[in-house]
Amino acid sequence: MAPTNIILRRRRSNCSSYSHCYCLCLFCLPNLLHLHALQFNFPDFNDTAKVTTLLNISQQAKITQYGILRLTEDSSPESIGRAVYGHKIRVWDSSTGKAADFTTTFEFSISKNASAGGDGFAFFLSGSQVPNNSIGGCLGLVTKCDNTNADGLVAVEFDTFQNHYDTSSNHVGININSIYSIKHLGIRRPLNDGSRIKAVVNYTSLTSNFTVTLSFLKNSSSTYSLWSILDFARVMPEYVTLGFSAATGAQTQKHDILSWEFNSTDLLPAAAPPNKRDNVINVIIGCVVGGTVLVMVLLFASFCYWRRSKLEETPIRFEDSMNQQFDDNNTGPKRYSYSQLARATNNFAEEGLLGEGGFGEVYKGFLSHLKLTIAVKRVSKRSKQGRKEYISEVNIISRLRHKNLVKLLGWCHENGEFLLIYEFMPNGSLDSHLFKHKTTTLEWAVRYKIALGLASALLYLHEESEQSVIHRDIKSSNIMLDSEFNTKLGDFGLARLMDQELGLKTTGLAGTFGYMAPEYISTGKASKASDVYSFGVVALEIACGRRSVDSKFESSIVAWVWETYGNGGVVNDVADKRLCMEFEVKEMEGLISVGLWCAHPDHTLRPSIRQALQVLKFEAALPNLPNKMPPPNFSLAGLEDHTPVCSGAAHSSSYSSINVGR
Repeated sequence: MAPTNIILRRRRSNCSSYSHCYCLCLFCLPNLLHLHALQFNFPDFNDTAKVTTLLNISQQAKITQYGILRLTEDSSPESIGRAVYGHKIRVWDSSTGKAADFTTTFEFSISKNASAGGDGFAFFLSGSQVPNNSIGGCLGLVTKCDNTNADGLVAVEFDTFQNHYDTSSNHVGININSIYSIKHLGIRRPLNDGSRIKAVVNYTSLTSNFTVTLSFLKNSSSTYSLWSILDFARVMPEYVTLGFSAATGAQTQKHDILSWEFNSTDLLPAAAPPNKRDNVINVIIGCVVGGTVLVMVLLFASFCYWRRSKLEETPIRFEDSMNQQFDDNNTGPKRYSYSQLARATNNFAEEGLLGEGGFGEVYKGFLSHLKLTIAVKRVSKRSKQGRKEYISEVNIISRLRHKNLVKLLGWCHENGEFLLIYEFMPNGSLDSHLFKHKTTTLEWAVRYKIALGLASALLYLHEESEQSVIHRDIKSSNIMLDSEFNTKLGDFGLARLMDQELGLKTTGLAGTFGYMAPEYISTGKASKASDVYSFGVVALEIACGRRSVDSKFESSIVAWVWETYGNGGVVNDVADKRLCMEFEVKEMEGLISVGLWCAHPDHTLRPSIRQALQVLKFEAALPNLPNKMPPPNFSLAGLEDHTPVCSGAAHSSSYSSINVGR
């Protein structure tokens, strides 16, 4: 193992050198503007002095006698109301390209005055003033609703009226430079029934992840989440206005903001423009600093180019080290030639194609000299990320030995081809049995055995292997089944070794939406807890026979099961109907309870996989869960012990893939 570890550590060391060199450049810029924290909190709007100092309230918006920020009245058709923070906010730094991180939380209530209701409101960031002709569905954000080229606008809309460009009359959407939503999510319960609703909007610049979470505060356990990848530096001007905007058309309704909290570690109010007297001095300073920066950037670029040319040799060095490692030990995966694998798969014939993904295809093959049927993963030549996954998978899975992990038999890196050879799984993947076979279904005993096997595999990865491993992509399509339907967890291309001494790092989002934990989506930081979340989702899929995310349903499987749990149902209501009630009730109850426990939105309240397995084996009592699904916890507290080792730099994202569904 030593040669491989040395290579990977050298890569981290090289990236660290980049960071040091970059920091040196910044140190030499005394006039560099840094981004500082901005925090404010309105538990209500009763403090007149505070409201007057911090907020600009315009159009029909006002503060009521009860301390409510009312954007529009339910008696005023064709009206607009705005409330914004009193200073423009710097959301990114043009000198560094660095964007701000922020979280804003607000509670609101919408009450309609007619059967149809009004249009809705939005939380927004924009460089513009209130545009003309922006009543009704324009929400006070754009000039005419068919304008798809608004300049520098990002908004989260809470829409309660269906216009021709809307998907429904009750949805949350993320809008960029338009009133048309690039991402939207239908809400089962009316947004304008007067309920008190909490919204959390979070932006993480390192992963460019913009996340919206919505929850009703009374008589509901549902939590709705929506996210999008967003680069502020490409979309927004450097300085923006931040706040709320609402509008009504012919129909009216009240749009009330009940509380508003904003926290950021990286925001700075806009600086006052320099006076003319300072311009000459600033120009001189700018020229001197600019010349210094140019020289240092050229030196830095030359250094990076030289380093990159060295790093491009990594796959070759990696191949040599793997050759030495396996040839010396004569154990584990074997190296195969490309010609051997081409013969085994009939030159990768289409009829032997077992499946395909974002980084390549998997073919069925036969090694005649071993009389062994195999599965061969062929990484696409066009996928640089696939090659990184190839190296990661060989490096990690080759050192793992467990009955519930797919066995890696061999590998090939030849003439630009990257191939992995696995034992063939005659019963395919779990998802094909749960969701694709319409006439047959897995009996309960087999399902429960699969769940136990998956938990055992994860326990080995997290606690029992020589070095802990975070899988990062646990989902039903990565769970293979052998001839006896034993669990075989596979696809370690996104996995990461854990090193307790390196501290918490951002690996970048990688995995499949619907299986990714809320804090992982928000921060990009994988952990044992995020693996446990994915296990919980799969456990619910096994019990319910429903996909984690399904377009036929408004809520995710976790939200749906938790709502049923809170209403006192569960087993009879969510168990897969194809089982015809033929299952052990205690096992079904245990699997559903463990699934919810593991998929708890707050990562600090999830069990370890060992604790979950103990409940499934009836060695511990069922967990005591709240009736209402709790809100997610985006804090990093409690994740420090789950640090993935990345092959990238300590301060840069190393993106893999994000899939939707399967």
